[in-house]
Amino acid sequence: MPVKFTILGSGSTGNCAYLETEDARLLIDAGFSGKQIRERLASIERTPERLDGILLTHEHSDHTQGLKTIASKHNIPVYCNRLTREAVERQVTNPLIFQIFATGSSFDIGDVAIETFSVPHDAYDPVGFLLKTSAGNIGFLTDLGHATKLIVERVRQANVLVLEANYDRQLLQKDTKRPWSTKQRIMSRHGHLSNDGAAEVAEQIVTENLKHIYLGHLSADCNDPEVAKRTVAERLQQTGVTHVHIETTTQKAPSPTLTLDHQPVAS
Repeated sequence: MPVKFTILGSGSTGNCAYLETEDARLLIDAGFSGKQIRERLASIERTPERLDGILLTHEHSDHTQGLKTIASKHNIPVYCNRLTREAVERQVTNPLIFQIFATGSSFDIGDVAIETFSVPHDAYDPVGFLLKTSAGNIGFLTDLGHATKLIVERVRQANVLVLEANYDRQLLQKDTKRPWSTKQRIMSRHGHLSNDGAAEVAEQIVTENLKHIYLGHLSADCNDPEVAKRTVAERLQQTGVTHVHIETTTQKAPSPTLTLDHQPVAS
């Protein structure tokens, strides 16, 4: 059975992805309503009832709002660290089944090996993931103000990378909806990655084995998908990298499902 990966949606107000292997069906974050998650899974002919777990990067509502109906109703284990659990329990009164990991540790769900690492973001204990499957590795960097050396080292093994490209600096500065204090938070080293920041991170991470980059968490007001994609693509091309397929995501609809073929076993 091939490994299938679908970003069900990604943006400033909702983030959720689905990974399916032979022995595991996982959500990475649950940032849409339970109804929306069910509908988006149905669009790829899947249901919440068959999920084996939900991995949480952090407690912000654009990553957790579906937990109170999806996880609680169907008794789906929620995998997160202790501080994230405590923050979620203050938000969600419904009983949830938590599986707690220590940030920096690794664990398995079915045939998926999950590596966790700390990322700089304004949450209690935010993490990134490297999900190792028989068909390749998928890295998650959805909310971070900058990439540390540790982050670069941990996701350099990725064949697929979900990378935040939240805002275009000029569009953010011109935005009239956000006060200056909010703009400062977004641009801080514990805020979000700009298009230029995403391009810099991609340049540091890229190897010959990285084949796909999904640019996620794009601001609807302060970014443009074509600008984001062009910014990252041009930076990689300047360093001679042309083999990476770059795609932007939206929170309006799921991205096309990516099918990863199994890697041959070395003799």
